[in-house]
Amino acid sequence: MPSVFLDPRHNHARCAAETIAHAEKVCAAGAQRLTPIRRKVLQALAASHKPLGAYDIMGAVTGPRPAPITIYRALEFLIALGLVHRIASRNAFLACVNNHRTGALVAFLICEGCGAVGEAPGAAVSQSLTTAARSAGFTPKMSVVEITGLCAHCRGRTVKTSS
Repeated sequence: MPSVFLDPRHNHARCAAETIAHAEKVCAAGAQRLTPIRRKVLQALAASHKPLGAYDIMGAVTGPRPAPITIYRALEFLIALGLVHRIASRNAFLACVNNHRTGALVAFLICEGCGAVGEAPGAAVSQSLTTAARSAGFTPKMSVVEITGLCAHCRGRTVKTSS
């Protein structure tokens, strides 16, 4: 399985640019508009692989400070298109860099050391959860899997400092 956490030394500018380019394609394909505020919110999230709260996003957006409701509306739009994820346990948001289909179950791996969040494919987990829910007569609408721990980079630092 490929790494779900990017190397801390990766070309982040290129990564952020690819996130915006993907968003433009998704919006064009769905006849939706990536308005200036939606773009700014996505850019703020793409500037880091760590989840940000709405007020953190407000502070990171360039230009006049937008109202909280404006940020939440932009986030709602971006989430609906699968361009942003909500990390429920942190009440924060994260730009989606994996370009998977909207509605696909993703397991969020949240590093307690550096705060980075990785997205692990969750197809097998999703199938198991859906089967269990349906056998109980339940129709699932949404599943969120969040797992906390240490990423390989932080685990490597922990091992080096304890040696």
